[in-house]
Amino acid sequence: MADPQSPESPEPAGESHPLDPRRHHPLELGAAEGPVLFVGTRKGSWALSADRERKNWKLTGPVFLGHIVNHVVVDPRDRHTILMAVRTGHLGPTIFRSTDLGKSWSEASRPPAFEKAAPGEEGRVVEFTSWLSPGHASEPGVWYAGTSPQALFRSEDHGASWESVSGFNDHPMWRTWTGDGTDDTPDGPMTHSVLIDPRDSNHIYLGMSGGGFFESVDKGADWKPLNKGSVADFAPDPNPEFGQDPHRVALHPMDPDLLYQQNHCGIYRMHRPDGIWDRIGDNMPPDVGDVGFSIVLHPRDPQTVWVFPMDGTDVWPRTSPGGKPAVYRTRDGGQSWERQDRGLPASQAWYTVKRQAMTGDSRDPLGIYFGTTSGEIWASTDEGESWARIAEHLPHVYSLEIAELGG
Repeated sequence: MADPQSPESPEPAGESHPLDPRRHHPLELGAAEGPVLFVGTRKGSWALSADRERKNWKLTGPVFLGHIVNHVVVDPRDRHTILMAVRTGHLGPTIFRSTDLGKSWSEASRPPAFEKAAPGEEGRVVEFTSWLSPGHASEPGVWYAGTSPQALFRSEDHGASWESVSGFNDHPMWRTWTGDGTDDTPDGPMTHSVLIDPRDSNHIYLGMSGGGFFESVDKGADWKPLNKGSVADFAPDPNPEFGQDPHRVALHPMDPDLLYQQNHCGIYRMHRPDGIWDRIGDNMPPDVGDVGFSIVLHPRDPQTVWVFPMDGTDVWPRTSPGGKPAVYRTRDGGQSWERQDRGLPASQAWYTVKRQAMTGDSRDPLGIYFGTTSGEIWASTDEGESWARIAEHLPHVYSLEIAELGG
């Protein structure tokens, strides 16, 4: 079976470099009046820029056509630096950076990579970078990157070079926590949901699919599992200390002690310092269930959350339940959920939304956006009450992130 994270036909040596003009189109985003969506796909990256009212969207790109783009993130601290995690045919997994809103790109001088193994020792190789997170607001040059196999890397020069976070990657429990960096998920094992407490740059969370959710209070020097209450019904012990499969975890900016999680085994909420996950997905309609990849929080209302369920029945088709896609919203912290599907296909729509392919802006009313495995981008500018398709015929969407540029 083909590796789902590999380019379908890697280019032979001597053919066009990923930065060849034939394969790279400047994103032309400097004049964007509204928010901009950055799209990472299985075969390149695009951007969608909106007008001020978010009614009209312009698609630009592609960048790195034919190569896997796992994540594209704009630095919210300067609103013009863009980092892109790419798995290329020539260079393997690497990070590209733009400081001019996507007009030009430079490769990291030292991408995330494990140290070379000593003779006789088993080495580890980064297969791809799965996640990018800007560091704390007080550390303007700092970024974090999660990889496959599950590992964490840090940059202190705006993404130009990366170092291993040895407190995690070389932790005595690393192989036990991560299952030796192996996992049977379709896209491979990965680190995701690297979250920085806005009150404390030393306080870091990360999620591992698989492995569970972990916390450090000393900037990554040491870690502990944070999985109590989160089940692993695929394991012999459904309530282990670690080994769960979180798909996406989000921390609320107004209440950093409040976390929400979309897991392989349900939707959860935690409020610190309790440190116990409460399965709020039990309140979802039984015929829909609470399995999915993505989760989005309302930035001004800690009780409002959106998810995109997928079919998690015995055969795990990873499609919309019944071929009828819908977003579900709670406005009471998960005590109840409402279906939001006005404008979405009523039937025969067999796609899903991956862990990084759903996002929200900060406007009023809030805009919610998701990208599908069938290459469509959908938008709601009324907090999910109605939906419109703003792009189609793109490759399989891996990630969707929104930014307000300029400044």
